Amino acid sequence: MKLPPLRAVQCFESVARFNSFSKAAEALNVTQSAVSHQVKLLEEYLGEDLFIRQGRRLSLTIIGERYQEEINSALISISHASQKLREGEDGKVRLAIYSTLAVKWLVPRLDNLRQLHPEIDLTLNMVADEPECSDQVADCFVTAYPPSRNFVSEFLYKEQLYPFCSPKLWYEMQGKSLPEALWEQPLLSVRSIFKDGTEKKDWRLWCELGGFELPEDVKVIHFSHMILAAEAAKYHQGIAFLNDYFMTDQDRLQDLIRIPMHDLPTGDSLYFVYKKSRAKQPEIKILSQWLKQQCYE
Repeated sequence: MKLPPLRAVQCFESVARFNSFSKAAEALNVTQSAVSHQVKLLEEYLGEDLFIRQGRRLSLTIIGERYQEEINSALISISHASQKLREGEDGKVRLAIYSTLAVKWLVPRLDNLRQLHPEIDLTLNMVADEPECSDQVADCFVTAYPPSRNFVSEFLYKEQLYPFCSPKLWYEMQGKSLPEALWEQPLLSVRSIFKDGTEKKDWRLWCELGGFELPEDVKVIHFSHMILAAEAAKYHQGIAFLNDYFMTDQDRLQDLIRIPMHDLPTGDSLYFVYKKSRAKQPEIKILSQWLKQQCYE
């Protein structure tokens, strides 16, 4: 089905609304002759006159009045559909976030968000790798690698890891000097901490930062993901580098103990990311403020 030129329809609607070609041109930020040309194209397409022109007086024909009524509802629907795609539905927000960060950090805090802002309907989309910043995936994102164009990137925090172990292993290390006591336990190494995925890179770099060497004969168990290493550490299987932000109150009190030694910076920072077109969306602004508060509590 052949459709009339949408630009011509827009020009007609503006002229009909203002009852003036010059005011319509000003509203559309184009020349008056451009508006007249578009309306003429539409009249030729429809095969009907839409306006009665009598000197400076301008009025709609009967067909023009009928056409204006018909297209108004269509234009309103187009406007609503465009706004919905551009700004999202009121109250609803889809957040794409790394699975580890979601499970260990965000989910335990969601009750606080619901109590403070019950009007927000938040849907989580957990991703293992870098999320594609697209409306097909989510409305906003937590990522270490934000897009450079058409998006707003708000800093959340700089990632720093610390060695953690279970209370049982920590008890076994009591009275022994550090880091020597660590080498008596299995070391849990996570390949995904660094992009190149080099084996033992986390422990080698941490030792280098501490001014000592990683013993060649130390037992190292490899994991693909930090959340797996965290679970292994809970069950007394070794010492793992974990993000302090991932620790819930229960983790700190019962399951894991942070070994009092230096940190391991990964070089990554996390950002809250959303389209520039969504910058004024109330739900996005509230979620941004709340996430930042959680990072500094």
